[in-house]
Amino acid sequence: MNQLELARSGVVSPEMGIVAAREKLDGETIRQRVAAGTVVIPRNRNRKHINPVGFGSGLATKVSASIGTLKGFVDVEEELAKVQAAIEAGTDAIMDLSSGGSGKLIDEMRLRTLEATDKPVGTLPIYQAVVEAIEKHGAIVKLTVDELFEVIERQARDGVDFMGLHCSLTWDTLKRMERQGRVENIVSYGGNFLTAWMLYNQQENPLFTHFDRLLEIAHRHDVCLSLADTFRPGCLADSLDRAQVQELIILGELVDRARAAGVQIMIKGPGHTPIDQIAATVQLMKQMCSGAPYFVFGPIATDVAPGYDHITAAIGGALAAQAGADFLCYVTPAEHVTFPTVAHVREGVLASRIAAHAADLAKRVPSAWEWDLEMSKARKALDWEGQINRALDPVKARKIREERSPNTSDVCTMCGDFCAMKVVGEYLGREQETC
Repeated sequence: MNQLELARSGVVSPEMGIVAAREKLDGETIRQRVAAGTVVIPRNRNRKHINPVGFGSGLATKVSASIGTLKGFVDVEEELAKVQAAIEAGTDAIMDLSSGGSGKLIDEMRLRTLEATDKPVGTLPIYQAVVEAIEKHGAIVKLTVDELFEVIERQARDGVDFMGLHCSLTWDTLKRMERQGRVENIVSYGGNFLTAWMLYNQQENPLFTHFDRLLEIAHRHDVCLSLADTFRPGCLADSLDRAQVQELIILGELVDRARAAGVQIMIKGPGHTPIDQIAATVQLMKQMCSGAPYFVFGPIATDVAPGYDHITAAIGGALAAQAGADFLCYVTPAEHVTFPTVAHVREGVLASRIAAHAADLAKRVPSAWEWDLEMSKARKALDWEGQINRALDPVKARKIREERSPNTSDVCTMCGDFCAMKVVGEYLGREQETC
Protein backbone atom coordinates (compact mmCIF):
# COMPACT_ATOMS: atom_id res chain seq x y z
CA MET A 1 0.00 0.00 0.00
CA ASN A 2 1.07 3.60 -0.57
CA GLN A 3 1.10 6.46 1.96
CA LEU A 4 -2.52 7.47 1.39
CA GLU A 5 -3.82 3.91 1.58
CA LEU A 6 -1.81 3.19 4.72
CA ALA A 7 -3.24 6.31 6.36
CA ARG A 8 -6.78 5.35 5.41
CA SER A 9 -6.30 1.87 6.82
CA GLY A 10 -5.28 3.31 10.20
CA VAL A 11 -1.51 2.68 9.88
CA VAL A 12 1.03 5.31 10.94
CA SER A 13 3.81 4.64 8.44
CA PRO A 14 7.50 5.25 9.26
CA GLU A 15 7.32 8.34 7.03
CA MET A 16 4.34 9.69 8.98
CA GLY A 17 6.24 9.07 12.20
CA ILE A 18 9.26 11.03 10.97
CA VAL A 19 7.09 13.94 9.86
CA ALA A 20 5.22 13.92 13.19
CA ALA A 21 8.47 14.08 15.17
CA ARG A 22 9.79 16.96 13.08
CA GLU A 23 6.55 18.91 13.38
CA LYS A 24 6.23 18.11 17.11
CA LEU A 25 2.86 16.43 16.56
CA ASP A 26 1.69 12.91 17.29
CA GLY A 27 1.67 10.29 14.56
CA GLU A 28 -2.08 9.83 14.68
CA THR A 29 -2.65 13.50 13.88
CA ILE A 30 -0.43 13.23 10.80
CA ARG A 31 -2.13 9.98 9.76
CA GLN A 32 -5.58 11.58 9.93
CA ARG A 33 -4.48 14.55 7.82
CA VAL A 34 -2.80 12.33 5.22
CA ALA A 35 -5.95 10.20 5.07
CA ALA A 36 -8.05 13.34 4.55
CA GLY A 37 -5.69 14.62 1.85
CA THR A 38 -4.92 17.88 3.66
CA VAL A 39 -1.31 16.75 4.24
CA VAL A 40 0.90 14.99 1.70
CA ILE A 41 4.21 13.21 2.21
CA PRO A 42 5.88 12.84 -1.20
CA ARG A 43 7.92 9.66 -1.10
CA ASN A 44 8.35 7.52 -4.21
CA ARG A 45 8.48 3.82 -3.30
CA ASN A 46 11.53 3.44 -5.61
CA ARG A 47 13.54 6.17 -3.89
CA LYS A 48 16.69 4.76 -2.31
CA HIS A 49 17.24 7.39 0.37
CA ILE A 50 14.95 10.16 1.52
CA ASN A 51 14.21 12.11 4.67
CA PRO A 52 10.41 12.47 4.39
CA VAL A 53 8.84 15.92 4.57
CA GLY A 54 5.19 16.76 5.12
CA PHE A 55 3.36 19.58 3.34
CA GLY A 56 -0.06 20.78 4.33
CA SER A 57 -2.54 21.79 6.99
CA GLY A 58 -1.17 22.58 10.44
CA LEU A 59 2.47 22.00 9.46
CA ALA A 60 5.32 24.47 9.17
CA THR A 61 5.42 26.24 5.80
CA LYS A 62 7.93 24.59 3.48
CA VAL A 63 10.18 25.92 0.71
CA SER A 64 11.18 24.42 -2.64
CA ALA A 65 14.18 25.36 -4.82
CA SER A 66 14.17 24.87 -8.59
CA ILE A 67 17.30 23.87 -10.49
CA GLY A 68 17.97 22.28 -13.86
CA THR A 69 19.53 22.77 -17.27
CA LEU A 70 18.25 25.23 -19.87
CA LYS A 71 19.16 25.77 -23.50
CA GLY A 72 22.41 27.75 -23.44
CA PHE A 73 23.06 26.76 -19.82
CA VAL A 74 23.71 23.03 -19.99
CA ASP A 75 26.13 22.34 -17.14
CA VAL A 76 25.19 19.43 -14.89
CA GLU A 77 27.96 20.18 -12.39
CA GLU A 78 26.79 23.77 -11.94
CA GLU A 79 23.22 22.60 -11.38
CA LEU A 80 24.41 20.11 -8.78
CA ALA A 81 26.27 22.97 -7.10
CA LYS A 82 22.92 24.79 -6.98
CA VAL A 83 21.35 21.73 -5.35
CA GLN A 84 24.02 21.85 -2.66
CA ALA A 85 23.63 25.61 -2.19
CA ALA A 86 19.87 25.23 -1.82
CA ILE A 87 20.30 22.45 0.76
CA GLU A 88 22.82 24.51 2.74
CA ALA A 89 20.41 27.46 2.68
CA GLY A 90 17.68 25.27 4.17
CA THR A 91 15.36 24.26 1.33
CA ASP A 92 12.83 21.53 2.09
CA ALA A 93 12.57 20.17 -1.46
CA ILE A 94 14.24 20.31 -4.87
CA MET A 95 12.58 20.58 -8.27
CA ASP A 96 14.63 19.51 -11.29
CA LEU A 97 13.21 21.54 -14.19
CA SER A 98 15.82 20.51 -16.75
CA SER A 99 14.93 21.35 -20.34
CA GLY A 100 18.38 21.93 -21.84
CA GLY A 101 20.55 19.34 -23.53
CA SER A 102 19.54 15.92 -24.79
CA GLY A 103 16.97 13.61 -23.27
CA LYS A 104 19.86 11.44 -22.11
CA LEU A 105 21.49 14.39 -20.33
CA ILE A 106 18.18 15.24 -18.62
CA ASP A 107 18.02 11.63 -17.41
CA GLU A 108 21.53 12.05 -15.98
CA MET A 109 20.62 15.34 -14.28
CA ARG A 110 17.60 13.78 -12.62
CA LEU A 111 19.41 10.67 -11.41
CA ARG A 112 22.31 12.67 -10.03
CA THR A 113 19.93 15.07 -8.28
CA LEU A 114 18.17 12.13 -6.63
CA GLU A 115 21.54 10.85 -5.46
CA ALA A 116 22.75 14.25 -4.28
CA THR A 117 19.97 14.91 -1.77
CA ASP A 118 17.69 13.17 0.69
CA LYS A 119 15.07 15.91 0.19
CA PRO A 120 11.89 15.19 -1.80
CA VAL A 121 12.57 15.75 -5.50
CA GLY A 122 10.02 16.92 -8.05
CA THR A 123 10.01 17.33 -11.84
CA LEU A 124 7.86 18.59 -14.72
CA PRO A 125 7.93 15.65 -17.15
CA ILE A 126 6.57 17.70 -20.08
CA TYR A 127 9.98 19.46 -20.31
CA GLN A 128 11.82 16.25 -21.07
CA ALA A 129 9.02 14.97 -23.31
CA VAL A 130 9.33 18.11 -25.44
CA VAL A 131 13.11 17.79 -25.75
CA GLU A 132 12.80 14.17 -26.83
CA ALA A 133 10.02 15.00 -29.31
CA ILE A 134 12.30 17.51 -31.01
CA GLU A 135 15.12 14.95 -31.06
CA LYS A 136 12.89 12.28 -32.57
CA HIS A 137 10.42 14.22 -34.74
CA GLY A 138 11.95 17.66 -35.16
CA ALA A 139 8.96 19.41 -33.58
CA ILE A 140 7.22 19.70 -30.21
CA VAL A 141 3.79 19.22 -31.76
CA LYS A 142 4.71 15.78 -33.12
CA LEU A 143 4.94 14.37 -29.60
CA THR A 144 2.69 11.32 -29.23
CA VAL A 145 0.57 10.55 -26.19
CA ASP A 146 2.47 7.30 -25.61
CA GLU A 147 5.80 9.14 -25.73
CA LEU A 148 4.57 11.64 -23.14
CA PHE A 149 3.46 8.88 -20.79
CA GLU A 150 6.69 6.94 -21.33
CA VAL A 151 8.61 9.93 -19.94
CA ILE A 152 6.23 10.15 -16.95
CA GLU A 153 6.66 6.41 -16.30
CA ARG A 154 10.46 6.65 -16.61
CA GLN A 155 10.73 9.52 -14.16
CA ALA A 156 8.44 7.75 -11.70
CA ARG A 157 10.50 4.58 -12.02
CA ASP A 158 13.68 6.59 -11.33
CA GLY A 159 12.29 7.69 -7.95
CA VAL A 160 10.82 11.19 -8.47
CA ASP A 161 8.67 11.99 -5.44
CA PHE A 162 6.29 14.58 -6.91
CA MET A 163 5.46 15.69 -10.45
CA GLY A 164 4.17 18.99 -11.76
CA LEU A 165 1.60 18.28 -14.48
CA HIS A 166 -0.71 20.63 -16.42
CA CYS A 167 -3.77 18.38 -16.29
CA SER A 168 -6.32 21.16 -15.89
CA LEU A 169 -5.61 22.86 -19.22
CA THR A 170 -8.69 22.29 -21.41
CA TRP A 171 -10.12 23.59 -24.70
CA ASP A 172 -12.99 25.20 -22.86
CA THR A 173 -10.76 27.18 -20.48
CA LEU A 174 -8.44 28.15 -23.33
CA LYS A 175 -11.40 29.57 -25.24
CA ARG A 176 -12.62 31.43 -22.15
CA MET A 177 -9.22 33.09 -21.79
CA GLU A 178 -9.34 34.04 -25.48
CA ARG A 179 -12.81 35.56 -25.18
CA GLN A 180 -11.97 37.65 -22.13
CA GLY A 181 -8.49 38.64 -23.26
CA ARG A 182 -5.31 38.84 -21.22
CA VAL A 183 -2.24 41.02 -21.05
CA GLU A 184 0.17 38.07 -21.00
CA ASN A 185 -1.91 35.07 -22.08
CA ILE A 186 -0.25 31.82 -20.85
CA VAL A 187 3.08 32.29 -19.07
CA SER A 188 3.43 28.70 -17.88
CA TYR A 189 6.36 27.08 -19.71
CA GLY A 190 4.84 23.61 -19.75
CA GLY A 191 1.37 25.01 -20.37
CA ASN A 192 2.59 26.77 -23.51
CA PHE A 193 4.03 23.51 -24.87
CA LEU A 194 0.76 21.69 -24.33
CA THR A 195 -1.27 24.56 -25.79
CA ALA A 196 0.84 24.48 -28.95
CA TRP A 197 0.31 20.71 -29.15
CA MET A 198 -3.45 21.09 -28.73
CA LEU A 199 -3.74 23.82 -31.36
CA TYR A 200 -1.65 21.95 -33.92
CA ASN A 201 -3.30 18.58 -33.39
CA GLN A 202 -6.80 19.97 -32.71
CA GLN A 203 -7.09 17.60 -29.76
CA GLU A 204 -7.84 17.98 -26.06
CA ASN A 205 -4.94 18.09 -23.59
CA PRO A 206 -3.75 14.46 -23.26
CA LEU A 207 -3.00 14.93 -19.54
CA PHE A 208 -6.67 15.79 -19.03
CA THR A 209 -8.05 13.16 -21.40
CA HIS A 210 -5.83 10.40 -20.03
CA PHE A 211 -5.88 11.47 -16.38
CA ASP A 212 -6.77 7.93 -15.25
CA ARG A 213 -3.63 6.61 -16.98
CA LEU A 214 -1.59 9.16 -15.03
CA LEU A 215 -3.27 8.13 -11.78
CA GLU A 216 -2.36 4.49 -12.42
CA ILE A 217 1.35 5.39 -12.78
CA ALA A 218 1.29 7.66 -9.74
CA HIS A 219 -0.45 5.02 -7.64
CA ARG A 220 1.93 2.25 -8.65
CA HIS A 221 5.07 4.24 -7.77
CA ASP A 222 3.51 6.32 -4.96
CA VAL A 223 4.20 9.62 -6.71
CA CYS A 224 2.48 12.72 -5.34
CA LEU A 225 0.85 14.77 -8.10
CA SER A 226 1.41 18.52 -8.07
CA LEU A 227 -1.14 19.88 -10.52
CA ALA A 228 0.29 22.99 -12.14
CA ASP A 229 -1.93 25.94 -12.97
CA THR A 230 -1.57 26.68 -16.67
CA PHE A 231 -3.60 29.87 -16.35
CA ARG A 232 -1.71 31.38 -13.44
CA PRO A 233 -1.44 35.16 -13.90
CA GLY A 234 1.86 36.37 -15.36
CA CYS A 235 1.12 39.95 -14.34
CA LEU A 236 -1.07 41.68 -11.78
CA ALA A 237 -3.60 42.75 -14.43
CA ASP A 238 -4.50 39.11 -15.18
CA SER A 239 -5.02 38.00 -11.58
CA LEU A 240 -8.30 36.21 -10.79
CA ASP A 241 -9.67 36.40 -14.31
CA ARG A 242 -12.22 33.91 -15.62
CA ALA A 243 -9.70 31.41 -17.00
CA GLN A 244 -7.81 31.21 -13.70
CA VAL A 245 -11.02 30.71 -11.72
CA GLN A 246 -12.42 28.13 -14.14
CA GLU A 247 -9.17 26.18 -13.94
CA LEU A 248 -9.55 26.07 -10.15
CA ILE A 249 -12.93 24.38 -10.57
CA ILE A 250 -11.38 21.76 -12.86
CA LEU A 251 -8.49 21.27 -10.44
CA GLY A 252 -10.98 20.60 -7.63
CA GLU A 253 -12.60 17.85 -9.71
CA LEU A 254 -9.19 16.30 -10.44
CA VAL A 255 -8.35 16.37 -6.73
CA ASP A 256 -11.46 14.30 -6.04
CA ARG A 257 -10.50 11.79 -8.74
CA ALA A 258 -6.94 11.47 -7.48
CA ARG A 259 -8.00 10.88 -3.89
CA ALA A 260 -10.55 8.29 -5.02
CA ALA A 261 -7.71 6.48 -6.83
CA GLY A 262 -5.52 6.50 -3.71
CA VAL A 263 -3.08 9.11 -5.04
CA GLN A 264 -1.67 11.99 -2.99
CA ILE A 265 -2.19 15.37 -4.64
CA MET A 266 -1.39 19.04 -4.12
CA ILE A 267 -2.12 22.13 -6.23
CA LYS A 268 0.39 24.59 -7.67
CA GLY A 269 -0.71 28.20 -7.46
CA PRO A 270 -0.12 31.70 -8.81
CA GLY A 271 1.80 33.70 -10.13
CA HIS A 272 1.68 37.48 -10.05
CA THR A 273 -1.01 38.58 -7.59
CA PRO A 274 -1.70 41.99 -6.00
CA ILE A 275 -1.48 41.75 -2.24
CA ASP A 276 -5.17 42.58 -1.73
CA GLN A 277 -6.09 39.45 -3.74
CA ILE A 278 -3.63 36.97 -2.25
CA ALA A 279 -5.76 35.79 0.68
CA ALA A 280 -8.85 35.51 -1.53
CA THR A 281 -6.92 33.47 -4.10
CA VAL A 282 -5.65 31.04 -1.46
CA GLN A 283 -9.04 30.69 0.20
CA LEU A 284 -10.76 30.12 -3.15
CA MET A 285 -8.29 27.39 -4.05
CA LYS A 286 -8.66 25.70 -0.67
CA GLN A 287 -12.44 25.77 -1.01
CA MET A 288 -12.50 24.51 -4.61
CA CYS A 289 -9.89 21.79 -3.98
CA SER A 290 -11.20 20.41 -0.65
CA GLY A 291 -8.26 21.59 1.44
CA ALA A 292 -5.51 20.08 -0.74
CA PRO A 293 -2.03 21.41 0.09
CA TYR A 294 -1.26 24.58 -1.87
CA PHE A 295 2.16 25.04 -3.51
CA VAL A 296 2.55 28.69 -4.57
CA PHE A 297 5.01 30.31 -6.95
CA GLY A 298 5.76 33.49 -5.05
CA PRO A 299 3.19 34.94 -5.38
CA ILE A 300 5.01 37.92 -6.91
CA ALA A 301 3.41 41.05 -5.48
CA THR A 302 4.48 43.62 -8.09
CA ASP A 303 5.60 43.50 -11.72
CA VAL A 304 8.18 46.31 -11.58
CA ALA A 305 11.09 44.89 -9.57
CA PRO A 306 13.29 42.73 -11.84
CA GLY A 307 16.47 41.93 -9.96
CA TYR A 308 14.56 42.03 -6.67
CA ASP A 309 11.86 39.45 -7.34
CA HIS A 310 13.10 37.31 -4.46
CA ILE A 311 11.83 40.20 -2.31
CA THR A 312 8.54 40.67 -4.16
CA ALA A 313 7.96 36.91 -3.90
CA ALA A 314 8.81 36.90 -0.20
CA ILE A 315 6.20 39.59 0.41
CA GLY A 316 3.58 37.62 -1.49
CA GLY A 317 4.70 34.30 -0.05
CA ALA A 318 4.36 35.49 3.54
CA LEU A 319 0.81 36.72 2.89
CA ALA A 320 -0.13 33.57 0.99
CA ALA A 321 1.19 31.26 3.69
CA GLN A 322 -0.57 33.28 6.38
CA ALA A 323 -3.79 32.79 4.41
CA GLY A 324 -3.28 29.03 4.21
CA ALA A 325 -0.70 28.22 1.50
CA ASP A 326 1.53 25.36 2.61
CA PHE A 327 4.55 25.29 0.30
CA LEU A 328 6.50 28.17 -1.30
CA CYS A 329 8.33 27.78 -4.59
CA TYR A 330 11.29 30.09 -4.28
CA VAL A 331 11.96 32.98 -6.67
CA THR A 332 15.51 34.21 -7.27
CA PRO A 333 16.77 37.73 -8.04
CA ALA A 334 17.30 36.50 -11.61
CA GLU A 335 13.59 35.90 -12.22
CA HIS A 336 12.47 37.80 -15.35
CA VAL A 337 16.10 38.77 -16.05
CA THR A 338 18.35 35.76 -16.70
CA PHE A 339 19.27 32.22 -15.70
CA PRO A 340 20.12 32.07 -11.96
CA THR A 341 23.60 31.50 -10.57
CA VAL A 342 24.51 29.46 -7.51
CA ALA A 343 24.48 32.67 -5.45
CA HIS A 344 21.02 33.57 -6.77
CA VAL A 345 19.72 30.16 -5.71
CA ARG A 346 20.99 30.70 -2.18
CA GLU A 347 19.38 34.16 -2.00
CA GLY A 348 16.10 32.81 -3.30
CA VAL A 349 15.91 30.02 -0.73
CA LEU A 350 16.70 32.34 2.16
CA ALA A 351 14.15 34.95 1.05
CA SER A 352 11.46 32.26 0.83
CA ARG A 353 12.46 30.87 4.23
CA ILE A 354 12.02 34.32 5.76
CA ALA A 355 8.55 34.51 4.23
CA ALA A 356 7.67 31.02 5.42
CA HIS A 357 8.86 31.74 8.96
CA ALA A 358 7.01 35.06 9.15
CA ALA A 359 3.83 33.26 8.11
CA ASP A 360 4.40 30.48 10.63
CA LEU A 361 4.54 33.11 13.37
CA ALA A 362 1.19 34.45 12.17
CA LYS A 363 -0.16 30.87 12.10
CA ARG A 364 1.09 30.39 15.69
CA VAL A 365 3.32 27.44 14.82
CA PRO A 366 4.94 26.67 18.23
CA SER A 367 8.43 25.95 16.89
CA ALA A 368 8.49 29.29 15.06
CA TRP A 369 7.68 31.19 18.24
CA GLU A 370 10.25 29.20 20.22
CA TRP A 371 12.94 30.15 17.70
CA ASP A 372 12.15 33.89 17.87
CA LEU A 373 12.00 33.81 21.66
CA GLU A 374 15.44 32.20 21.85
CA MET A 375 16.82 34.92 19.58
CA SER A 376 15.22 37.63 21.73
CA LYS A 377 16.79 36.24 24.88
CA ALA A 378 20.21 36.10 23.20
CA ARG A 379 19.84 39.76 22.15
CA LYS A 380 18.86 40.78 25.64
CA ALA A 381 21.96 39.09 26.99
CA LEU A 382 24.14 40.70 24.27
CA ASP A 383 25.11 37.15 23.41
CA TRP A 384 26.48 37.66 19.91
CA GLU A 385 27.50 34.06 19.38
CA GLY A 386 24.05 32.92 20.45
CA GLN A 387 22.40 35.40 18.09
CA ILE A 388 24.53 34.30 15.15
CA ASN A 389 23.93 30.61 15.84
CA ARG A 390 20.16 31.21 15.97
CA ALA A 391 20.10 33.35 12.81
CA LEU A 392 18.26 32.08 9.76
CA ASP A 393 21.52 32.71 7.86
CA PRO A 394 24.37 32.37 10.38
CA VAL A 395 27.03 32.66 7.66
CA LYS A 396 25.90 36.10 6.53
CA ALA A 397 25.22 37.34 10.07
CA ARG A 398 28.72 36.35 11.18
CA LYS A 399 30.36 37.85 8.10
CA ILE A 400 28.65 41.23 8.53
CA ARG A 401 29.46 41.29 12.25
CA GLU A 402 33.12 40.47 11.77
CA GLU A 403 33.57 42.90 8.87
CA ARG A 404 31.97 45.89 10.60
CA SER A 405 32.51 45.33 14.33
CA PRO A 406 35.58 43.11 14.74
CA ASN A 407 36.63 44.62 18.09
CA THR A 408 33.24 45.26 19.67
CA SER A 409 32.02 42.55 21.99
CA ASP A 410 28.97 43.93 23.76
CA VAL A 411 27.22 46.43 21.49
CA CYS A 412 25.93 46.65 17.95
CA THR A 413 27.08 49.32 15.48
CA MET A 414 23.68 51.02 15.37
CA CYS A 415 23.77 52.27 18.96
CA GLY A 416 27.39 51.89 20.06
CA ASP A 417 27.94 52.78 23.69
CA PHE A 418 24.34 53.97 23.90
CA CYS A 419 22.98 50.47 23.24
CA ALA A 420 19.61 50.30 24.99
CA MET A 421 20.15 46.68 26.03
CA LYS A 422 23.50 47.60 27.60
CA VAL A 423 22.33 50.78 29.34
CA VAL A 424 19.16 49.26 30.80
CA GLY A 425 21.07 46.13 31.75
CA GLU A 426 23.65 48.16 33.67
CA TYR A 427 20.92 50.18 35.41
CA LEU A 428 18.93 47.12 36.47
CA GLY A 429 21.98 45.00 37.10
CA ARG A 430 23.49 42.68 34.53
CA GLU A 431 22.66 39.56 36.53
CA GLN A 432 18.99 40.49 36.70
CA GLU A 433 18.90 41.59 33.05
CA THR A 434 20.26 38.33 31.68
CA CYS A 435 18.66 35.79 33.96
